Amino acid sequence: MKLFDDTKIPLLSKALDAYTLRQKTIASNIANISTIGFRSNVVRFEDELEGAMQGKRLSGMETNERHMPIGGPTIATVEPRVEEAGSRNSLSSDPLASGVNNVDIDHEMAELAKDQIRFKFAARLIAETFKGIQKSIRGSS
Repeated sequence: MKLFDDTKIPLLSKALDAYTLRQKTIASNIANISTIGFRSNVVRFEDELEGAMQGKRLSGMETNERHMPIGGPTIATVEPRVEEAGSRNSLSSDPLASGVNNVDIDHEMAELAKDQIRFKFAARLIAETFKGIQKSIRGSS
């Protein structure tokens, strides 16, 4: 058991990693806006995280690497993943949104702004968490 496993630090760390990956993915989409046939990508994280956080699920212990996992994903196993933007993204469903591919610059810029807000919020939460830990160690209020 690690020192910070029972805090929100591991979850916030995963969120920061996901937001960083999303910023890189959006930057790649924007950089390829004039590349003929380029398919935009999106990062999936929040849906999987929400699924892992939903209620108590049946869980089992894997004592052998050949064991099948029991139950749904745990917060510790949720990782952001990059996938091609498809019909799930209604704004970028037009195959020629930019004239040569499916990148919609307005949508990408809006997603980038939302992601920056999320990143700043998560960074502020993790900073406040560490400040609280430091206060506890020092014994000051």
